[in-house]
Amino acid sequence: MASPKVSIFIDKYHPGKGGLCAVSIRITFNKKRKYYPTTCSLSPSDFEKTQGSKPRHQHKEISMDLQAAERKALQIIEDLPVFTWDTFERYFLHNRSANNTVNEVYQIYTEELRASDNIGTAVSYECAARSINKFAPEIKFADVTPDFLKKFEKWMLMQKRSVTTISIYLRTLRTIFNNGIAEGTLSKEIYPFGKKKFQIPFGNNTKKALTLHEISQLYYFKPPDGLMQEKARDFWFFMYLCNGINVKDMCLLKYENIKEDILEFERAKTAHTKRKVEAIRVSLCEDAKHIIKKYGNPRQTEQTYIFNILRKGLTAVRERELIQLLTALINKNMKKIAAELGIKSHITTYSARHSFATILLRSGASTEFISEALGHSNVKTTQNYLAGFEDDFKKQAAKALTAFKDII
Repeated sequence: MASPKVSIFIDKYHPGKGGLCAVSIRITFNKKRKYYPTTCSLSPSDFEKTQGSKPRHQHKEISMDLQAAERKALQIIEDLPVFTWDTFERYFLHNRSANNTVNEVYQIYTEELRASDNIGTAVSYECAARSINKFAPEIKFADVTPDFLKKFEKWMLMQKRSVTTISIYLRTLRTIFNNGIAEGTLSKEIYPFGKKKFQIPFGNNTKKALTLHEISQLYYFKPPDGLMQEKARDFWFFMYLCNGINVKDMCLLKYENIKEDILEFERAKTAHTKRKVEAIRVSLCEDAKHIIKKYGNPRQTEQTYIFNILRKGLTAVRERELIQLLTALINKNMKKIAAELGIKSHITTYSARHSFATILLRSGASTEFISEALGHSNVKTTQNYLAGFEDDFKKQAAKALTAFKDII
């Protein structure tokens, strides 16, 4: 069997800006050719100068880089017991992204996310990319070190960005690194995260849960008829009563999710993960059923949306816009209700989820049960989620130990 042939190739037929042409390493094997791009783009005349017997100045440097890539390909082919394209590429493309800019890879990844309708995730990655690029324009992966990440974290704090925001942005960067390592385009040796390297900060567990008394005040509040406050309050309570369901998952509910008195659904957040996710099962109480009856669409088919927020045929972008509008409507009106009732707690759609979790915790429910109810992938996630509540609970328990002082 003939051995693969390696050559340096310039694509003269598809010149880019300024007449520059991409230069690649060409591999020919069994009448099949594949081209592996280098970082060089040259004019045909400059390319000829790099291929001469005695290239000079910048042409000499370019020639050395191209020859190094050619030698690498030849050495890999020589070392392989049997040549296959997959095996060759695994070694040849190893760590190829180290000299790519972080911003370039972010752009590719966010385009993939948008193409798969993961709009919310794409927006998070785009925000992270903008911040990183603003701090260090055109930074390459090889230069993203633990020291660089510490400086970025400090810079973000100086920009008055929260620890939670910093954590979210750096987790996207960690995912980009992990994807590159899994694909073989980045080396584990340049991975900057982990013990004895850089550890991503965690945001503070700010208590967003309401007390039972505050929840009672909301429940018995009678907003004037016709105002959006009533709708906002009702939707907030539906989320609270249905295991802290978030706005997106609530909007996506269809009548097929209701099986007698049980509401069963999967979180949209986990729909694109590879791991097996258990459906969340909610026992629908009378109040939740009343809200469905009050605001629900007529049940035409099992695929009918329960609430009149989304409709069939919407683009992912428009769907996200409508969900954000409803979220804003609920938050705006719950703030007004809280002010009218004299509740100092900041009430949002997210506090419905936190309130559900903490009320269960204070009622004596186990962390395992709460984890299952919230749809968390593991108990550790729930423990981190409840950390602030548990600390508060411990303080109350400690006070109970000295309650005997108040008896006399």
